Amino acid sequence: MKKEIDIFFTALMFYTRIPCPPNITHDPEYLNKATRYFPLMGWVVGGICALVYWLSAHIFSIPIALLLSMVAGIITTGAFHEDGFADVCDGFGGGWTKEKILEIMKDSRTGAYGAIGIGLLLLFKFVALTEIPISQLFIVIIAAHSFSRLCAVGMIASSVYVRENEDAKAKPLAKTITVKEIVPATILGIAPLFLLGKFSIAILLPIAILIYMRSYFHKWIGGYTGDCLGAIQQVTELAFYLGILAAWKFI
Repeated sequence: MKKEIDIFFTALMFYTRIPCPPNITHDPEYLNKATRYFPLMGWVVGGICALVYWLSAHIFSIPIALLLSMVAGIITTGAFHEDGFADVCDGFGGGWTKEKILEIMKDSRTGAYGAIGIGLLLLFKFVALTEIPISQLFIVIIAAHSFSRLCAVGMIASSVYVRENEDAKAKPLAKTITVKEIVPATILGIAPLFLLGKFSIAILLPIAILIYMRSYFHKWIGGYTGDCLGAIQQVTELAFYLGILAAWKFI
């Protein structure tokens, strides 16, 4: 039990900025096992976003409450996944070889592709969230955060990590993933969907996007990097919101 608690807090420490108890054992190998809790981090981050929205909506207008909710999510993760998305935009936008793409993505500076990409992504999320029925917004946000992280786990399980240098920021995460990580991650990733009933069909869009992004990354770099996982989380989260909107319109 102590080991499992340490693994959980390792996930919390790596994927969020939430403070962890000082007595937690930080074994590097735990970072591999922490993948099982990646979707659970979606519960945590999504729950914080939903709670901030609910509280803010009692004081401010819905658009302001949604913006505060998005800000809360970014602060909770330290823009961890948004940074990965911006790096992917820069890398694949400005690089034409595997080596150049990887070099650009490793650069800490954000270029035009990254700035434009992250700006449009956040705007797209905001507009999509404003159109989701208020009565369902709380669970939709949690489900989107958890399922999008499951999509990233799916990429890890079905692909290969392409960086060879030891200083790559996601190297410990990407070394191994086993059934012991995949099964609980899948359960945690799909559990919130049961509260959406027939509208859980919305996952078809993020799954399609995941398949496309996996194919695209393989075409250009032969696998994925940590930035690619961040991009997958961000894009499939948005795709989940769009899938929900489509489901409400046609079902």
